[in-house]
Amino acid sequence: MNHLLRGHAPITESGWEMLDQEARERLKPALATRRVVDFAGPHGWEHSATNLGRTEPLAGPAPESVSGLRRRVLPLIELRMDFELARAELRDADRGADDADLEALDRAARQVAVAENTAVFHGWQGAIEGITDSSPHAPIPFGDAADGYPRPVAAAVERLLDAGIAGPYALALGGEQHRRVIETAERGGYPLLEHLRAITEGPIVRAPGVTGAVLLSMRGSDFILDCGQDVSIGYDSHDGEVVRLYLEESFSFHVATPEAAVALTP
Repeated sequence: MNHLLRGHAPITESGWEMLDQEARERLKPALATRRVVDFAGPHGWEHSATNLGRTEPLAGPAPESVSGLRRRVLPLIELRMDFELARAELRDADRGADDADLEALDRAARQVAVAENTAVFHGWQGAIEGITDSSPHAPIPFGDAADGYPRPVAAAVERLLDAGIAGPYALALGGEQHRRVIETAERGGYPLLEHLRAITEGPIVRAPGVTGAVLLSMRGSDFILDCGQDVSIGYDSHDGEVVRLYLEESFSFHVATPEAAVALTP
């Protein structure tokens, strides 16, 4: 038994397999951060802080006049989203129903993914400094016309090159910007998506929770998502009608090279 308390839930082994599979299918396309930054872990629920390799002086004198330093660490945050499932739906799934109503789980998975994306790209006040928060580069206006996107993306690539940041580069697009890109073909019918890939020489990803877009280097070691517990389903309580569950993860995010990303504002 661990802290998720899954053994106390009125859910069969096959029921848990169904829920875990559904969560994976919903999370994988939405967790854009994992496709463009370094991922360390998962290290387990007991992992509480990321080592920064730095120290800071202590406020007061050490005993017996010896010197002392305090090591700096980055505490992990715990992200949790509660949801409920009808017990009748879970029983029908055990009987073989392939259309169980798992909308609440799907919605919770999307909200967790959006929260992680938002925290990594734009920060979480008082908890995480995000990529755009730390970047010293002035944001580049993206504009509203999708067929004009290549110019600002190329300008962002040039800005990183001027800063000595090598590629390939990834372009994380907010939901509306991604929709415009995949709908747009330039003059001659050449897909805009392919044009952007040729400029960045890296992936173009849909990142729910991102405002506008972010261009970042994928050379490695610039941005690190340090995971304690990866997104998991836990049990809270139940009654005769519903089972109360939750999705939970723990992570920190460290920006090692702030100049390795440029924001593109909508």
